[in-house]
Amino acid sequence: MLQSFDQLARREDIVAALSKDGGVIVSDVAPMALLDQILADFREPFEAEGHKFANDFNGYKTRRLGAILGISRAAADLIAHPLVMEVADAILKPHCSSYRIGSSTAIEILGGEAAQELHRDDTIYPMRIPGVELQIGVMWALDDFTIENGATHVVPGSQDLRDIERIIEGDITQAVMSKGSVLFYLGSTVHGGGANDTQSPRRGLITTYSLGWLRSEENHFLTVRREVADSYPETVRRLMGYWPYDKFLGSYPGDPEDGWFDT
Repeated sequence: MLQSFDQLARREDIVAALSKDGGVIVSDVAPMALLDQILADFREPFEAEGHKFANDFNGYKTRRLGAILGISRAAADLIAHPLVMEVADAILKPHCSSYRIGSSTAIEILGGEAAQELHRDDTIYPMRIPGVELQIGVMWALDDFTIENGATHVVPGSQDLRDIERIIEGDITQAVMSKGSVLFYLGSTVHGGGANDTQSPRRGLITTYSLGWLRSEENHFLTVRREVADSYPETVRRLMGYWPYDKFLGSYPGDPEDGWFDT
């Protein structure tokens, strides 16, 4: 099982559990009103575009959305939540001067969807560095995550890079958590969406945060309009990549002390 904490727990304990087990749950973090606003923002895009990501890996009864910060301003409160930043600082900052969003995806798993293939998120990067996590994943529960509706499958300890093909059912646990709770997991941790055996959808918002010197999975400069990006506070703009890494990597002519790409 994964360890579970409440939001008042010491951050050191949360990070220690994440480092040890590869995943950790923090319960009842986000307010219901915020989650309901985010779900309202997602409703129309889910209906209009959610099917575009359907394939063997994502599933054919699962809707997905990218460009989250271009769809829901309320979602920024989860993506840049202080708890998320503290955990990301602890895991990623020892290996970089700053980190940014790798990708952010809203997921709606409909009733009857099968379990997703187990995988590691960080395999998008063709390298491994001993002792270095390239990214972390953060899954917010926008509904209750239950055994029956397919709460995310996680293999505790699988950051040891064991062969996925050798994982057996007894190695897998599920991230059962209430609406408003959050699952943190390492990029090297094996996981996957569970089968939804109910008639109701299970919805979540998953954001990955990658070392700042890595290329992001999602190109926020293209998926979110510049005027929308400019309207966000500095913390969010930095997470989107509007900030040179260590002043020079990814810079644009302008004042390097500013950090902003002057146009």
